[in-house]
Amino acid sequence: MNLTNRRRTCLLLALAGAALLTGCATLQQIAALRDVDFSLAGTSGGTLAGVPIASSRSLDDLGPLDVARVAGALARGELPLEMTLLVRASNPADNVQARLVALDWTLFLDDRKTVSGALDQEYVLPPGEPVSVPLQVRLDLVEFFGRQLDQVAGLALAVAGAGEPTRVRLEATPSIQTPLGPIRYPDPIRIEHEVGGSGRP
Repeated sequence: MNLTNRRRTCLLLALAGAALLTGCATLQQIAALRDVDFSLAGTSGGTLAGVPIASSRSLDDLGPLDVARVAGALARGELPLEMTLLVRASNPADNVQARLVALDWTLFLDDRKTVSGALDQEYVLPPGEPVSVPLQVRLDLVEFFGRQLDQVAGLALAVAGAGEPTRVRLEATPSIQTPLGPIRYPDPIRIEHEVGGSGRP
């Protein structure tokens, strides 16, 4: 049994008892969540030390003042990267409506674990209509990747959709609303994509 089928089986087994208590409507909602596909749709609004970088492919694309701001932040021992990471939730057209009520996540860059967060806004996932779920991300690249300007700036540009390809991965745990209240996936799901360069989503 592959990972996807095993995850779906665990989800149904964990929730089958609850579904029997509330009837077919709950079972339909649980089945709906297990079939929703989550993927990385891209990023928006990327800034590095407060400098917009979404349209830059290298440090050479930044103006002298912007380079000075980035270098000044690095000299202070910090290099904050802020962005909105867009997760696409696709509910199959032949499914029933699903309702995503929470998403706990951890971000990995180049297979290195960085920051974690939680989405607490509710999203309705209609059948056949992909929904973009924005996750606000902020991390200090120096904390995780050191103080080499070219390396960390290149990583930031890749995550923003430019620069050299970089592997981005989320390990996320969705929750769906049911008549019994929110019910979480029993195990995290992996959402990953190569960003930057030709791998830009």
